[in-house]
Amino acid sequence: MASVKRAYRDSLSKRLTLSQKVFVRSRKGKATKVVQEHYLRTDIPCSSQLCPTCALNPPKDSSGTSRPFVLSSDPPSVKSWGPHYLVPDTNIYMKAMDLLEHFAAFYDVIVLQTTLDELRNLSLPLYNRLRALTRSQEKRFYVFHNEFRQETFVQRLEGETINDQNDRAIRNACVWYCVHLEEAVAGTGKSAPTILLLSDDKDNIKKAKELGIVCTTLETYVRELPQADTLLDMIVVEGDEDAAGPNRYSYPEYYSTSRIQGGVKEGLLHQGILKINQYNFLEGSVSVAGFERALLVLGRESINRAMHGDIVVIELLAREQWKQPSSKIVEEETVTKNDNPEDDMQENIVTAQERKALIEEARQVQHSSAEFRVQPTAKIVGIVKRNWRSYVGHVDASSVPSDAASAHRQSSVFLIPMNRCIPKIRLRTRQAINLLGKRVLAAVDSWEPTSRYPEGHFVRTLGDIESKDAETEALLLEYDVQYHQFTQTVLDCLPKEGHSWRVPADTSDPLWTGRQDLRDLLVCSIDPPACQDIDDALHARLLPNGNFEVGVHIADVSHFVKPDTAMDNEAASRGTTVYLVDKRIDMLPVLLGTDLCSLKPYVERFAFSAIWEMTADAEIVNTSFTKSLIRSKEAFSYEQAQLRIDDKSMTDDLTEGMRILLRLSKLLRQKRMDAGALNLASPEVKVQTESETSDPMEVEVKQLRETNSLVEEFMLLANISVAAKIYEAFPQSAMLRRHAPPPVTNFEVLADQLRVCKGMTLRCDSSRALADSLDNCVDPNEPYLNTLIRIMATRCMLAAEYFCSGTMTYSDFGHYGLASPIYTHWTSPIRRYADVVAHRQLAAAISYETLHPSLRDKPKLEHVCQNINQRHRNAQFAGRASIEYYVGQALKSREIDAEGYVMKVFSNGFIVFVPQFGVEGPIHLRDFGNPEPPCNFDEERYTLIFREGTDEETRLQLFDRVVVHVETVVEESTGKRKVALRLRKPLVE
Repeated sequence: MASVKRAYRDSLSKRLTLSQKVFVRSRKGKATKVVQEHYLRTDIPCSSQLCPTCALNPPKDSSGTSRPFVLSSDPPSVKSWGPHYLVPDTNIYMKAMDLLEHFAAFYDVIVLQTTLDELRNLSLPLYNRLRALTRSQEKRFYVFHNEFRQETFVQRLEGETINDQNDRAIRNACVWYCVHLEEAVAGTGKSAPTILLLSDDKDNIKKAKELGIVCTTLETYVRELPQADTLLDMIVVEGDEDAAGPNRYSYPEYYSTSRIQGGVKEGLLHQGILKINQYNFLEGSVSVAGFERALLVLGRESINRAMHGDIVVIELLAREQWKQPSSKIVEEETVTKNDNPEDDMQENIVTAQERKALIEEARQVQHSSAEFRVQPTAKIVGIVKRNWRSYVGHVDASSVPSDAASAHRQSSVFLIPMNRCIPKIRLRTRQAINLLGKRVLAAVDSWEPTSRYPEGHFVRTLGDIESKDAETEALLLEYDVQYHQFTQTVLDCLPKEGHSWRVPADTSDPLWTGRQDLRDLLVCSIDPPACQDIDDALHARLLPNGNFEVGVHIADVSHFVKPDTAMDNEAASRGTTVYLVDKRIDMLPVLLGTDLCSLKPYVERFAFSAIWEMTADAEIVNTSFTKSLIRSKEAFSYEQAQLRIDDKSMTDDLTEGMRILLRLSKLLRQKRMDAGALNLASPEVKVQTESETSDPMEVEVKQLRETNSLVEEFMLLANISVAAKIYEAFPQSAMLRRHAPPPVTNFEVLADQLRVCKGMTLRCDSSRALADSLDNCVDPNEPYLNTLIRIMATRCMLAAEYFCSGTMTYSDFGHYGLASPIYTHWTSPIRRYADVVAHRQLAAAISYETLHPSLRDKPKLEHVCQNINQRHRNAQFAGRASIEYYVGQALKSREIDAEGYVMKVFSNGFIVFVPQFGVEGPIHLRDFGNPEPPCNFDEERYTLIFREGTDEETRLQLFDRVVVHVETVVEESTGKRKVALRLRKPLVE
């Protein structure tokens, strides 16, 4: 302690009250010298509950309330260092964030401003995760602004690097904390906790020890903790100690940054997102500007350590290396570990002129040939941005060494991800045997050119494979669904009255200002059974002039969720509510979602209403919007509403109102269809579960009734009307939703398939032409065929997306599927954040309130749009994965024969879709015998002919109806229970 105090006195003699910090910022290739000047303070607290001095002047929040001190008076204790506060350096955060987040350790951590700023420059995702830890009340991570405290600020010395200055600042902060806490507990009979510096930098440790600072490496510290074996597996291992082993490989090095930038600028290289084929892990594609369809990337060497979702740079290969897309189902587990199934490809183009000619030839080939013929291929020469995240999978039992059970012996094993598009990940672990049969979460750390597989580290186990909790958490993690509990800061934004909150009875109350009383209207809601988060309700009535008044009333979420609050930020981050078979991951706290905002019957609720006057032909006479107060008269399920409408004995005003709505909705729908709106399809099944255990009982195809369409039509009308209004008011910042027309090439294969196999024509030069030709794709002998074709057409579409109106021209606003020139989402603010933004903008457009500045900020809105687009897609994937899991569990002990349809044909198998269960799966030729029976594959006729044993030959063509045996198995490659199909017989009319 004497050396620490001496260092502390030396530092005090060099303090300033005004400091200048100089650093270099690089922006678009240019370096800018930045000088920051700030005053140094002596009142920044240590935040230790042991310190009475700092407690005299506690920090306050914006409301003037004192913030509680973070660091415990009784911090964790370990044998070597006793009770202690941890001070990690930046590299610890870089390599061990998963470890720091673990519940079993790492509490009472001092996060220095120096390390926080450095981390933000190195990795924004890790910075955001650390910031989340500092907001966690349980973990007790405290941000100490050492660069603003007079005693802990350090000036950069002459000739000192920025890294050395940062390390010195960390050591100086440790010295100050040591002395400060010793003085704080002096005379109290208590002992100050040890300030323990965590660093793997040998020079930093050496200099720290010279100052008397207690310090250690991360691994040494972790070895003293409970659950050390588990925690040690979570440390990123640098270097490839097994590079000379069986996994050694030699991938091409990536091009230099300057070569990539120059090549992209000259148009010789191209940038895009890599997508791996789910049926062939050695085939990828990259969509790039200037090419009609995606460029193929074939083989391990050409994919070159890129992973599904990475933003990559590709270079076109020579003409003689262009190939057809694969006609085989290729699964990673069937490819021998040490084999490279693709021949080495040597680039033989050397001049830019030759490459430009090749690029032009590739464009012509794409334009003149169908997708299934020889196509231009490319190789990946650089990675712009990795899409690495944590992956869920299971440990490959065959990769576990026989002596892995030896205590604390680290061994290498393979994690096989649940996502087929992700390669195996090599992990080093001390608990290999214990991980068998478990769902495991792991993170990728690196992928060196000499390693066939990426390297990663263990994060945690989720539970046993196939257990409901483990599989549900796995899919939430796999699709990046934020399922953590709402923090207390978010919950503090809720009304203090909780469930007792009521609409003010006195209409002179300020909350009534600008709000219309619509409680006398016969409003009702129509939703799926047992719906609790009721976003919308409707009414209709006959007007004296013979026209109709129709209203759509939407939950007034923006009344409770104000901009720039903790709850608003959390909702913006989550983006959407995620619906699984057995649970709902809410965007908003339950108090709002299922009570105060939900338009439940028989209670008064604030709403936002869109009201139209319509003629009997559903022509709109006028449109108005108002904040309102409603009292829903009833909450119907789709089935209940349909039964009531159809019951001729029901003649009450509420029922008559629903009949008006149904009649007008049919007219609105026909107008949309006449304008070219598409009637597409997707597999729609629901799983009936046991009410108490949520165990699956039965799988049913969803029944759509006229009342489903009734609600849909008026929600579409509301969204279109609101879109026009907010765009008129805010042409540069309106929150809108677009569905771009798909490239004609997207439909080429489907059009050829229909022509060859069914003699049908598919036109796609406009949405109207596509809609008409889909209507004509009918086979009287195959009633389901039209639905199947619509499902396949849906997969040819581009995804709809949210956008800010000021970022593109009006001609690009259109929604192709709805045949509408402008569209937004406004009708579901309880479960979609985009709708909350639209509510705020509409409120400002009708002068109910002023528009928050953030809703005029195009860059900020674009960031919001990007996030909610991703969250919306992930929510859809998670929902489908949940259904897939529950379908598998529902069929677990059953074996059923069911009808299906051939959806894809390969040279070694085919894909069958089973409408009864909404699933599709492969049937391999190898399933018919060993060795695999010979076959005749006609790629241009989409036909596969094979013979099973001595039986007569089987001929299958795309769209054929077949009978398949349906059972479930645990898939070896993913560890998931999947529906397994076996061909019983083709059904030939």
